[in-house]
Amino acid sequence: MKKIMLTLGIALAQMLVVSAFAQTKGGEADSAGSMAAPSAPATPAEKAAAKAERKAGGAAAAKNEMPQEGSDKSAGTARKFTKAERAQARAKRKAETAEAIKKGEIQSGEKY
Repeated sequence: MKKIMLTLGIALAQMLVVSAFAQTKGGEADSAGSMAAPSAPATPAEKAAAKAERKAGGAAAAKNEMPQEGSDKSAGTARKFTKAERAQARAKRKAETAEAIKKGEIQSGEKY
C-alpha cells in the first residue's frame, strides 16, 4: 500500500510542478517584446480620412462587380408576374391536379 501511495504522490507532485513552472512572471505572455509598440490614438480627422478612403475603395469595388469565387456570372433577377398571371397559373395547376386525381394518377389522402 505504501508503494502505491508513494508512486501516486510522486506522479501528483510532478503534475503540480509542471503547471507551476509553466507560468510566467507577472502573468504576462511574453515580456521580451512580442507585443506591438504602443502608438498614439488616431485623431478624429485621421479617422475621417481613413473612412473616406475605405468608402471610395468600396464604391469602386462595387462598381467593378468582379465575379466571386464559385460563380462566373450573376444568376439574374427573378421574373415578376402580375397578380392576374399568378392567379391564372394557379388555376391551371389546380385543374391539372384535379384531372390527375380523377384519372387515379395521384391518390388523394393516405391509403395504406
